[in-house]
Amino acid sequence: MDAFQTLTGLVASLDRSHVDTDQIIPKQYLKTIHRTGLREGLFKDWQFLPNGTPDPEFFMNQPRFQGATILLTRENFGCGSSREHAPWALIDEGFRSIIATSFADIFYNNCFQNGMLPVVLASEHIQTLFDAVRNYDAYTLTVDLPSQTVSTPQGQSFSFEIDSFRKACLLQGLDAIGLSLQREQAITEYEVRRKQEVPWLFQDLLS
Repeated sequence: MDAFQTLTGLVASLDRSHVDTDQIIPKQYLKTIHRTGLREGLFKDWQFLPNGTPDPEFFMNQPRFQGATILLTRENFGCGSSREHAPWALIDEGFRSIIATSFADIFYNNCFQNGMLPVVLASEHIQTLFDAVRNYDAYTLTVDLPSQTVSTPQGQSFSFEIDSFRKACLLQGLDAIGLSLQREQAITEYEVRRKQEVPWLFQDLLS
């Protein structure tokens, strides 16, 4: 997966709490195991009005948010089912970081496994950023993982906490498979040794 260091990008705002994964990516898009092409289903049920026309108030239909790489939202983002397609769809749309008051645990973990940085900030800081996005067009932020800060064009800086292991993995672009491959030689040596020590366990594999 892609490593994450520092991101300066356009911010899109989704001013909703308890956004669940069923809304992030509806169930009809879960048949694929591919990580691309899911942007078509991202927030599908919220993009349109009951008459089928695009909702002009929804952020994905607003020209000023096109090309955003940072999503600003509220508490408990990514709650609901544990579908990994949710971060896949967000990444396919171009988002590399999500800033919120809090995240659902499984979604939070899935973000790291897919190279996207979830940032938790205090509610008052989140509100400050929402106000700024509302008052300025093409509002940008800089999310700096090494220094664990979110910086504004006005010179404000907000610190965030992150587990040191997750931070190291994201900085290096390592998911669970990548971590395992770092030990590939040791794994291979172990497998060779075990076949010599207990060959009867491998008879079916060798026959």
